[in-house]
Amino acid sequence: MKNLFVGIFILLLLSITSSNTLAATAPPLAANQVRDGQKIDLQQEKYQILFRELEQEHGYTRQGLNSIFKGVTIKRKVLILMDTQWEAKPYYLYRPRFVTRSIIRKSRNKLNKHKKVLDLIEQEIGVDREVVIAIWGIESRFGKNSGSFNVFQSLNTLFDAYPRRSDFFRKQLIEFLALCKEHSYNPLTIKGSYAGAFGQTQFIPSSFRSYAVSFDGNGQCDVFDSIEDILASIANYLSHFHWSLNAPLYADIGSILKGEAVKKAHSLGRNGFVDYLTVQKEQKLALPIPPQGRPLTIVRLKKDPEKGGGSRYIAGYPNFQAITEWNHSNRFAMAVCELAEAIR
Repeated sequence: MKNLFVGIFILLLLSITSSNTLAATAPPLAANQVRDGQKIDLQQEKYQILFRELEQEHGYTRQGLNSIFKGVTIKRKVLILMDTQWEAKPYYLYRPRFVTRSIIRKSRNKLNKHKKVLDLIEQEIGVDREVVIAIWGIESRFGKNSGSFNVFQSLNTLFDAYPRRSDFFRKQLIEFLALCKEHSYNPLTIKGSYAGAFGQTQFIPSSFRSYAVSFDGNGQCDVFDSIEDILASIANYLSHFHWSLNAPLYADIGSILKGEAVKKAHSLGRNGFVDYLTVQKEQKLALPIPPQGRPLTIVRLKKDPEKGGGSRYIAGYPNFQAITEWNHSNRFAMAVCELAEAIR
């Protein structure tokens, strides 16, 4: 008995030591390294290099940059939110935020209200109207929630104080200032999400510059107020990633994966592909044929443990994959698909 107690004590001691070691080696959260309102040091080499690039490649003057960047500070809440994103939640928690009776009802109203422009979008761009409406609803609640963060401050906060993705947000800061110059926007007044997305489309700056279109005839890309531009820009993004009109989005393939090829595709995530015939054979299911016979991805969605738990596996068709180009989260893509289905 004495030996048993000694053994238990040693195991507990090892567990505590291991936990303390992990805590000591885990990188500190970015928000814990700064204070809210902390002034950003513009004399840092990375900012001086940034300024030179904006001068040489985007037509800014040093005087203009000094005026824009003067007094820019850290927004600590941006860093906190970056480490608590909903896309990291399991699907059974994620879905109820975006697929609700209220959103479905509002989505159907928008579908009817904007029928004419959606008809044109399907004809000219070739993207299903229900998916366009679903993304609009999920991203900004049809423009009711486009974000209250100062985009310029958010991008600077993430460039300066979020090391894990500093390079990405440096690029977005440059893209943001470039589009502000191109469209005569005041960079200090645009509001958006904590991650720098803005407008009713919630485009990040590089997406705005690449995919925003004018569809209302005035030649200006307006994702803030022009419904025609907003809906067409969403469709244009998906079209760029090879959307196929009226094609399948996904197929349920069961609660267990079978066959090495199917399991391997799942393990590789967005970069794992498998032929639909292989999935059909291994999972013993009849599946719809994907456009041009293109391969599928395999996605696992966690079920609510209070309702039995387990896994739901789906095969992501090329249109599902296009949605994951919009947002890399499979949870987001699935919410879009299920909202689109409910709208339809």
